[in-house]
Amino acid sequence: MASSRHKNAKRIEGLDKNVWVAFTSVAADPAIVNLGQGYPDIPPPLYVKEGLAQAASVDRLNQYTRGFGHPSLVKALSQVYGKVYDREIDPFKEILVTVGGYGSLFSCMQALVEHGDEVIIIEPFFDCYVPMVRMAGATPVLIPLRLKPDKKRNITSADWVLDQDELASKFNSKTKAIIINTPNNPIGKIFTRDELQAIADLCIKHDTLCFSDEVYEWLTYKGHQHIKIATLPGMWERTVTISSAGKTFSVTGWKLGWSIGPEHLVKHLQTVMQNTLYTCPTPLQEAVAQGLLVDYERMGQPDCYFSSLATELEAKRDRLATILHSVGMTPVVPEGGYFMIVDVTALNQDLSHMEGDEAYDYKFIKWMIKEKKLAAIPVTAFCGDDSRKQFEKYIRLCFIKQDSTLDAAEGILKNWNK
Repeated sequence: MASSRHKNAKRIEGLDKNVWVAFTSVAADPAIVNLGQGYPDIPPPLYVKEGLAQAASVDRLNQYTRGFGHPSLVKALSQVYGKVYDREIDPFKEILVTVGGYGSLFSCMQALVEHGDEVIIIEPFFDCYVPMVRMAGATPVLIPLRLKPDKKRNITSADWVLDQDELASKFNSKTKAIIINTPNNPIGKIFTRDELQAIADLCIKHDTLCFSDEVYEWLTYKGHQHIKIATLPGMWERTVTISSAGKTFSVTGWKLGWSIGPEHLVKHLQTVMQNTLYTCPTPLQEAVAQGLLVDYERMGQPDCYFSSLATELEAKRDRLATILHSVGMTPVVPEGGYFMIVDVTALNQDLSHMEGDEAYDYKFIKWMIKEKKLAAIPVTAFCGDDSRKQFEKYIRLCFIKQDSTLDAAEGILKNWNK
């Protein structure tokens, strides 16, 4: 029996369950069509892969580099984002390179959030937000996006909105920060300028920080525009914006992310980085830097990967939505990102035979993996207990997949009742 002195630290109490651990292992069978975990099975750009091979062939690029970001990478990031923000960004003082978007979020929480603080999180949220807030000793304060009550058909992610009075009620003297995710995972919602302005007004009124998770920033579909909240008046000085190479170049296994913001905030994130992970792999950073420079020159042109990937994915999104409609499910068509949540209520699948007190979507997906050989992710993994009933009839599907993978999923869905 383990000694009481071997017990876990209180900061991780209750954080041991993880949806990715649970469902990635269940869906590992190659016979299962996996539209669950959000990784592409389409190839990354050739010039990005070749850039890594070239970087690894240079001896000095196989050694440690600058802890806060490889010089060529932060300079490339400052060029790309200087154009996007329409402002000069200091590559060494206003950018931090981390181990994925996860690393950026973790650095934000550890550097700027402390015991007794409150952090507002919009549901559904990427599942690491709440554990990271709790590990910092703070309290997550949740507010859900709600489906407009008059929407029954042709639902898109734009039909999910915040109640502005409810949002305002969440801010108080303890509110240290709000986390926003646009385009949102899992819904795919792109917050409009008016929605972002309402959040910005509250942040300024209450002197609150904003951690803006924008890893899907380039994946916006026709008719929609991604707006950075940091570009709104009064928000640059209180916002840390997070993005990643994994989502930008379809290289999720490279685990490179970055934080961009004012020096007076980023310097604290750098302190966390230097005392935890210290640095990121040099060859990967060099390859991403060279890839960014290629697409920087192509910005505004059809062959720029920043925009061409979204064009490719829009066709996959529309195809998946059409398939789901045809079998009686109700997809929520995303404005951005590469996920689609789907209402499975109309299937009337009886799961009363399944034991345990798990939410319906957890049971549904376990049943679907076993009986239909199709994997997805439960949407209640992205919300708190109070919102469980609102989201438990939804599952999340990923469509950044080869046509052959979508063909296999289509075969399963069209034969659902056979």
